[in-house]
Amino acid sequence: MKFILKMSQLRQHIKFTWKHKLRAFWQKSRLGKLGERVHIDKSVEFMRFPKNIFIGDEVVLKEGVRICSCNGSSIIKIGDRTTIGYHNFIFASDKIEIGDDCLIAPFVYLVDSNYQIERARLINKQPNETAPIFIGNGVWIASNVTVLKGVTIGDGAVVAANSVVNSNIPAFEIWGGSPAKKIGERK
Repeated sequence: MKFILKMSQLRQHIKFTWKHKLRAFWQKSRLGKLGERVHIDKSVEFMRFPKNIFIGDEVVLKEGVRICSCNGSSIIKIGDRTTIGYHNFIFASDKIEIGDDCLIAPFVYLVDSNYQIERARLINKQPNETAPIFIGNGVWIASNVTVLKGVTIGDGAVVAANSVVNSNIPAFEIWGGSPAKKIGERK
């Protein structure tokens, strides 16, 4: 027998305590935008340039999330009702945008830059190459996924656990693997 919940399991059981309200109150003045009823668990960090981080309404940020605007011009935007799971890392040197109503499972890494690899120079002396990451609305990214620079993930797409995404994913497709490839479509 199929059973469909009207509300996600997470949002049905989440407790919004005075500690969450206090954390949100403290972060509101530090961030570029912090929407209404944002659930910030303990040990969530907004790093380097928090004024470049914009968070929509009813977002859930689980314990251990690290969100880093790495320089004065990098931007991070997280849409309404999106859930960022335990111990995610979101590091922008250019721009990372996450749409509304996304589910991002634990241990996901979003990074919009990497070092150049010119042979004649030491790696730590080489500049970053950057390209923005765009994640559409209603996307589900399963646990232990890495999304690399320049990737766009279309609305309603699903990324399977333990994948490395280095190319664009069209809307409503299911991708998995390392590197990620199309493995199906949502029905």
